Amino acid sequence: MISLINVHRHYTGGGREVRAVDGVSLAIARNEFVALNGPSGCGKSTLMHLIAGLDRPTSGEILVNGLALDQADENAITNYRRHQLGIVFQFFNLLPTMSALENVMFPLLLQGVARYRSEQRAREALAFLELGDRGDHFAHQLSGGEQQRVAIARAIVHRPQLLLADEPTGNLDSASTASVMKALQTVAEQKLATLIVVTHSEEIARAASRRLSMRDGKIIGETFT
Repeated sequence: MISLINVHRHYTGGGREVRAVDGVSLAIARNEFVALNGPSGCGKSTLMHLIAGLDRPTSGEILVNGLALDQADENAITNYRRHQLGIVFQFFNLLPTMSALENVMFPLLLQGVARYRSEQRAREALAFLELGDRGDHFAHQLSGGEQQRVAIARAIVHRPQLLLADEPTGNLDSASTASVMKALQTVAEQKLATLIVVTHSEEIARAASRRLSMRDGKIIGETFT
């Protein structure tokens, strides 16, 4: 599903070149659960942003479902992110003036899905993540783990083929971390999407079917679990 060929992403800052991603080549199969693991600054979030189409490589090829992200125009990238991709961030990014249900409906409304159908699918996604009784709550009325599960529901409600999560438990306590891990494992086990998780968490890394270890912009190790 995903193919990266000799991908580089270099920045210039403070008078020096930063090789955030430095010659990465890899292939990820459909419905695989992959963890990107490594110390801060190793390039794992940059690599995820490249796969998400949020950044462009300095050089190299990135193919997702046959779409060349390194060459695609902005319309194609926007269409890819809107229809094929779900993203979960560390800090939830829920819209505070919307209820949990409205937050989950939002991607469908952007696609032009009818409101009644959007609400039905959003309620199904919340129920799938054991939040069926939280739809009318606002972000400030939810725990950190509940907010992150709402964010996961929002990311999968439009049935993307690829789900990316960037440090999804990095801002959570141990109980909330466990609930988010369970949600991600359910997505993987039911093969709802190809799942790539950027994480410092050994627990999440061990739960993945494959762990890619990064350092200095390179993949330095690969472990199958």
